Amino acid sequence: MTFAWPELLWLLTAVPVVVAVYIVLMRRKRKAALRYASLTLMMTAQGAGQRFRRHVPPLLFLTALILMLVAIARPAAVVTLPSAHETVILAMDVSGSMRATDVKPSRIVAAQEAARAFVADQPKSTRIGVVSFAATASIVQSPTHSRDDILGAIDRFQLQRGTAIGSGILMSLKTIFPDAEFDLRSFNPRRESAKAAAKDAANAAKEPLKPATPGSYSSAAIILLTDGQTTTGPDPIEAARMAADRGVRVYAVGIGTTAGEIIGSEGWSMRVRLDEESLKTIANITRGEYFFAGNAVDLQKIYKNLNTKIFFEQKETEVTALFAAVAAALALLSATLSLLWFNRIL
Repeated sequence: MTFAWPELLWLLTAVPVVVAVYIVLMRRKRKAALRYASLTLMMTAQGAGQRFRRHVPPLLFLTALILMLVAIARPAAVVTLPSAHETVILAMDVSGSMRATDVKPSRIVAAQEAARAFVADQPKSTRIGVVSFAATASIVQSPTHSRDDILGAIDRFQLQRGTAIGSGILMSLKTIFPDAEFDLRSFNPRRESAKAAAKDAANAAKEPLKPATPGSYSSAAIILLTDGQTTTGPDPIEAARMAADRGVRVYAVGIGTTAGEIIGSEGWSMRVRLDEESLKTIANITRGEYFFAGNAVDLQKIYKNLNTKIFFEQKETEVTALFAAVAAALALLSATLSLLWFNRIL
């Protein structure tokens, strides 16, 4: 436990003084009782249990006093609390490879079903946005609290050619940071963006973006669901580094199998495999996590795990209010018992 104002802990030195005063008062009361034989006989008749009971309210009040003095120093402790991930962006792969049926009934259907389950499990206070990507990426649903709008966007997915995972990540970042500019046409958007930012900063006499600690941005997270095979667009690893520079975690969910499946249409065919290494790298760079989904059941389990990982974190939190509340409750209990037992407050 740490304290924001540790110098105020010296107030606890008042506790021994209070205890000493209480002992002196009790001795005086005992001496006064000895002067009257009838009062002494009455105290003897009460027994040890009754004599102990009279110390209970003062003991509770003393505990309340200690807690209140500690609260003044503003204590903080590492506790598990809901984090501040108020926005979650679902970046969904809608490329042609998602037609593969190595995940039953198909990759895209399994992904949609798992996404619906994920949305249903989120707190109403969480805004959810949906980004779809194939050869290009687009925002199909801006972050909103409306679950009907989110589910409607997921149901309207149409498969397209090409897979630009980097574009999906960058578009998700654009959704989180609307004022940010990303070059979705460059293979290395991080380098090009840095040059553009430096040029703009020189023109506007502003400092360029200072990279944040990866995983430090607690107001949003990206869930990337794809088979991991990039065929076009920006380098997804460089896009992940841009997310890391802004502290945004990317939780990558790989759907499909490493053996893959051959799909084709209109005279062409190709084998589509799950590229786990790329997804693991993306997750590691952003301090997120990678999950493998071999079938629809696994996908739904993964999304339930994501609920826990995204919305509950161990963090150092000020617990002054907790100390104050317990102190108030003990003080009230002390006064109540004293009134019930002795018809007085302490």
